[in-house]
Amino acid sequence: MITIDELTFSKDGLIPAIVQDAFSKEVLTLAYMNKESLEKTIETKQTWFYSRSRQELWHKGATSGNIQHVIDIRQDCDSDALVVLVDPKGPACHTGSYSCFTPNEKSEALEVGSSEILNELEKVIAKRYADRPEGAYTTYLFNEGIDKICKKVGEEAAEVIIASKNRDKDELKWESADLLYHLLVLLREQGLPFEEVLQTLAERHGNKK
Repeated sequence: MITIDELTFSKDGLIPAIVQDAFSKEVLTLAYMNKESLEKTIETKQTWFYSRSRQELWHKGATSGNIQHVIDIRQDCDSDALVVLVDPKGPACHTGSYSCFTPNEKSEALEVGSSEILNELEKVIAKRYADRPEGAYTTYLFNEGIDKICKKVGEEAAEVIIASKNRDKDELKWESADLLYHLLVLLREQGLPFEEVLQTLAERHGNKK
């Protein structure tokens, strides 16, 4: 977390806060904070902002229930802007959209063979977690809860073992993909960014050098 005394607020006593999903890295909204709302954000670990139109504090999710749990707050090099990394419990936008920013025309289809495929998949899962679109399998898993998700991870791990024992590379490829997908769903449900798992691997690798 940051130190409020180090920050530079505008003449109006405000500082812009870019709210970003800690998991998908998608920018969710741009809002403003004053010292009081920032203090409340740090104290409660939920986002509080200052409404320039109503000239009052507002707690994100107080009415809608779409609260944002704060993972980290970072300041820029000039200490006059913030990035607030959050675990959103629902859409960020008042329109019901995952983000306040309009998505581009790029398809949600993921690029096969890309080294960024897991990061892209994590973004899609994070959006499903927030939006809960009807009929989506990922929505079904989140709605069913942790027991169902854990069961699927266990089932897919068993399928990977069976495929390996059968020496069936095609089957192993498909079952490994299923396992990775369900593992990412589990990490999202637990509020653990995949980035932290990768960091653990990096630390282990560094310790062995």
